[in-house]
Amino acid sequence: QVQLVESGGGWVQAGGSLRLSCVASGTIFSIKSMGWYRQFPENHRELVANISSTGSTNYADSVQGRFIISLENAKNTVYLSMNSLKPEDTAVYYCHARVQEYYFSVYDYDHWGQGTQVTVSS
Repeated sequence: QVQLVESGGGWVQAGGSLRLSCVASGTIFSIKSMGWYRQFPENHRELVANISSTGSTNYADSVQGRFIISLENAKNTVYLSMNSLKPEDTAVYYCHARVQEYYFSVYDYDHWGQGTQVTVSS
């Protein structure tokens, strides 16, 4: 089993900053990528940003230039630094990891954290 534990969510005023962290643990041979998704009250979920084990990043247009994703491979930890936050960034943020669980595994599997609430007030 793989567990993802998120931290760092909370409430902030518009223009402020927050930093999310997510630690992966359990049956992990290698992590192929980690990232963050967010889900809005109307249940629409979207990719915020992801990063591969080699450092390649991908950002949603809505957060480009404001959010920075980083990966600490040795600690199986991904961070999301969120700056210039807007009320429309309010959502539940979910950590995601694509994991090869055993050295002999043929497939990689997707795992999710429990989610952390980010609320940005105007």
